[in-house]
Amino acid sequence: MIDGSGILSADAEEYLSYLAVERGRAPASLASYRRDLRAYEEFLDGRGLTVAEVTPRVVEDYLAFLAASGRRASSNARALSAIRGLHRFCEDERAGPPDPTFGLSGPRLPSPIPKALSEEEVARLLSAVVGDDARARRDRAILELMYATGIRISELCGLAVTDLDLGRGLAKVFGKGSKERIVPFGRPAAGALEAWLAPPGRPAMAPERWARRSDEEALFISSRGRRLGRQSAWVVVRRAAERAGLADRVTPHVLRHSCATHLLEHGADIRVVQELLGHAAITTTQIYTRVTGDLLRRVYEEAHPRARRQRTAPLAPGRPSGK
Repeated sequence: MIDGSGILSADAEEYLSYLAVERGRAPASLASYRRDLRAYEEFLDGRGLTVAEVTPRVVEDYLAFLAASGRRASSNARALSAIRGLHRFCEDERAGPPDPTFGLSGPRLPSPIPKALSEEEVARLLSAVVGDDARARRDRAILELMYATGIRISELCGLAVTDLDLGRGLAKVFGKGSKERIVPFGRPAAGALEAWLAPPGRPAMAPERWARRSDEEALFISSRGRRLGRQSAWVVVRRAAERAGLADRVTPHVLRHSCATHLLEHGADIRVVQELLGHAAITTTQIYTRVTGDLLRRVYEEAHPRARRQRTAPLAPGRPSGK
């Protein structure tokens, strides 16, 4: 079994550096690509091949090998993306041979349909945080902001106090690839954030002396005065979900799904939702339109002149129902 623990070639290292510096890929993405490329190059080593000697048939054999190993289709699709990127980089940037992955199709992935919460369930979740101490204020602000904006949990943890404009209800968010976008939020989220930033909230949780400047700048901090991490933010969501009786339904990403779905259900333009969520392609946002079938049917029946169902008039007394 190839474990992807070997040393990468110079071409692969250059490619990863290009992704980090030129494309701004996140460390987690780079780590995944590194594992995929290590496994790929170990496969090539077993056949006595270098990256420059790969043919389309070799790539097909490797994809068949991955499929036979029992890995998930999504993992294999990511591996092909890493391999394709490496060969294209070698062709374009290092004058290498033509990309052998050109024209190859990846494993077919099932289209995941987001499982959004209902608006009533969201209300239960947001009211699950009780108390007025600093932690309760923080947790309430986290939940309100995540649902209001649909931001990713990594984006939430990366926020600085100076990224907020409470007066206008706006936040500056840095998404994938360090791309900046502005997201709005409503009065409930603004109120929760104001309560968190007030003296009984964040200032009460702040240490006498900050360990790092990034901690001092962070919007959300831990009880130890450190910038709140992804895992800790995840615990905030899970704890509220358990109190609301939604433990098996809620994750941070479900809140993102719910924000997008509810916006579309209330008539938001899909391109506005795309911008709000930070999707590079509209096709990513379009998946949320699949979960609003009931709304689609209702709007269609109300708007199309030939779609309205005719109500059957009651029969007059004593009149036969048929011939």
